[in-house]
Amino acid sequence: MSHKSLSFLSLSRIYKVVRFSLNLLSLTYIGEKEQGATMARKALLWSIFMGLASFSFLLIHVYGEQPQVGQFSGGHYHDQMRKLQGFKASFVRHDSIALSPSISPSPSAAQQPPVVSSSRVYHVTSYGADPTGKMDSTEAILKAISDAVQGPSEGSLIEGIQNLGGVQLSLEGGNYLISRPLRLPATGLGNFMIHGGTLRASDDFPTDGYLIDLSSSSNSKNEVNGKSSMDAQLSSSSSYNYEYITLKDLMLDSNYRGGGIAVINSLRTSIDNCYIVHFTTNGILVQSGHETYIRNSFLGQHITAGGDQGERNFSGTAITLMGNDNAVTDVVIFSAAIGIMISGQANILTGVHCYNKATGFGGTGIYLKLPGLTQNRIVNSYLDYTGIVAEDPVQLDISNCFFLGDAYIVLKSINGVANGVNIVDNMFGGSDKGIEIVQLDQSNGPFKDIKQVVIDRNNVKGMNLKATVARGSVSGEGNSWVVDFNNVLLFPNLIRHVQYSLSATSSEFPNHALRNVSGNRVQIQTNLNVSASVFVTVDQSVAN
Repeated sequence: MSHKSLSFLSLSRIYKVVRFSLNLLSLTYIGEKEQGATMARKALLWSIFMGLASFSFLLIHVYGEQPQVGQFSGGHYHDQMRKLQGFKASFVRHDSIALSPSISPSPSAAQQPPVVSSSRVYHVTSYGADPTGKMDSTEAILKAISDAVQGPSEGSLIEGIQNLGGVQLSLEGGNYLISRPLRLPATGLGNFMIHGGTLRASDDFPTDGYLIDLSSSSNSKNEVNGKSSMDAQLSSSSSYNYEYITLKDLMLDSNYRGGGIAVINSLRTSIDNCYIVHFTTNGILVQSGHETYIRNSFLGQHITAGGDQGERNFSGTAITLMGNDNAVTDVVIFSAAIGIMISGQANILTGVHCYNKATGFGGTGIYLKLPGLTQNRIVNSYLDYTGIVAEDPVQLDISNCFFLGDAYIVLKSINGVANGVNIVDNMFGGSDKGIEIVQLDQSNGPFKDIKQVVIDRNNVKGMNLKATVARGSVSGEGNSWVVDFNNVLLFPNLIRHVQYSLSATSSEFPNHALRNVSGNRVQIQTNLNVSASVFVTVDQSVAN
């Protein structure tokens, strides 16, 4: 083969390699739109072009001397190989720098340590908790809680509350036996969740305890696991124990020993989708603090769906609110002596269904035990054979609720105060036993300070209507007409406003006047005997 044939063959192969390389580069850079990537591509292509130009010059130089095949001298051959290796090295260097400066890798990227993903979900079975419920899992779960709250944190929530970043304690769908309350190892903690399983009290669980106890525990005093704790230091600088603790997707079985959840002096606690049973004290206790939200949950001392043979013996309280600004939303209470006990202000109950214990058996659906400063709202709720009791109600709203099975509302006098009460737009259904929809308990003395009490626009079937606004009429012939409102008006001997009209059928139109208002009766008198109809509206709610 001549040196010309060799030259043509080599150039042909080089041309194919170069074209393949350019096609490969073109495919590699399809879709690059960022300016840095485009500039990098141009730099790479320019480097390849210059390298190919140098390589072409090299080929021309080698084959221009027209040596015979097999007659390359050793020195000349090695010189050409060095040039080829230099071109190859330059090609690789250009490829390595043809990246956008904004995304260029570190020169020592190969020496960087691998990124380790650290989960903030602590699984209790990893600490030895028994998900079958056969063995006591108290220590294992407490250890998991201790590790979870001592993990990394970022900043704080309200002053003095450490932000744990949303760390979670997962019960992994297990059923765990607990012999003492589960408490956080220190106060001053926030943004922490416990979820996804069942906790059941053992037979030796303390009867005054709670399965989950968010209170300042004795072991939080400057020590956690035998070591000084920053969490304990933070607790001294906050007026609250905890903030933003979430208890979700839990079943709590108190085993007739104590209660389910205690939230003491905490801020923005969320109890969501929980099923709490077999408590003897409280299913949920909220004391002091602010803004505990209880939603989408079910509570009952006994597991029943109504008509339980032992209903007369139900005891305990499903939810006790001893703090302000809390909310109970979409909650069912199916067995307890008292469904919800409230002794704090500015709480709201909505979507609550109470059939915990019938009024006839001594039960109460909702008890407002804060005489003189109630300031609570009960709306869109369902009182099923059990009612509401409010002591000396002041600023109380009960509206758009359904009372079934002769359930009613009791206003109970403690110091004789009823002020700013709205009981409006409710439905009452009963069994025609003559039970009044709103009743007064004046066993401690009569109501004396009555202002702005509005009981009106309620619809009633099978029960007796009671209201503070009433309308009546009477027809006949004579000069005196009396309309008696005692069967409707709630408060005895109290009418503050009267409005009436008289329609006479005779040819003469008489003079008429409001003659007497007493004993919840209104008397209208005319100067002539006439045939007439009298229409009267009275109101007990107008303030003096």
